[in-house]
Amino acid sequence: MFEKIRKMKNKKGFTLVELIVVLVILAILAALLIPALTGYIDKANKQKIIATTRQVMMAAQTEISEAYAKVDGGKFTTLTLAADTTPSLNKILELAEVATVSKDGKTVTYKNGISKVEVTITADGHVDTVTVEQSGFTCVYHETVAAGTTYTDGNYDVQPTKA
Repeated sequence: MFEKIRKMKNKKGFTLVELIVVLVILAILAALLIPALTGYIDKANKQKIIATTRQVMMAAQTEISEAYAKVDGGKFTTLTLAADTTPSLNKILELAEVATVSKDGKTVTYKNGISKVEVTITADGHVDTVTVEQSGFTCVYHETVAAGTTYTDGNYDVQPTKA
């Protein structure tokens, strides 16, 4: 009888109960950490789209200023830029490094999960709005912010993209 007890003491390993307790503890920790991590991921995606929108806005203002200096009469018509307008949206996208444009200028390939970019300019050569869709969010830059309106980051309004 004593020999059996000695043999049991010499056995190494974990019991089934000990393994189940460890798994339960790991499951509880995972349940607590996963919501926190998804919050950090959403926050990082919002900051990423704000940075992308800021890049596009600065590139647009650079191209628009150059084109505005060449305009006779000193006024643009307010327009939403496209590939065939002057200043060209394709040039803005390449300058902002958010897309590549084919040599013929007809094919635009967006980078980093971007699905859409729109730029609207005013008659006096300012960027009025920039809209960028990226990673499930839509960010809109507004040149002027209405009184009492609060955006995510200054003039940048970030919302989840609507399906």
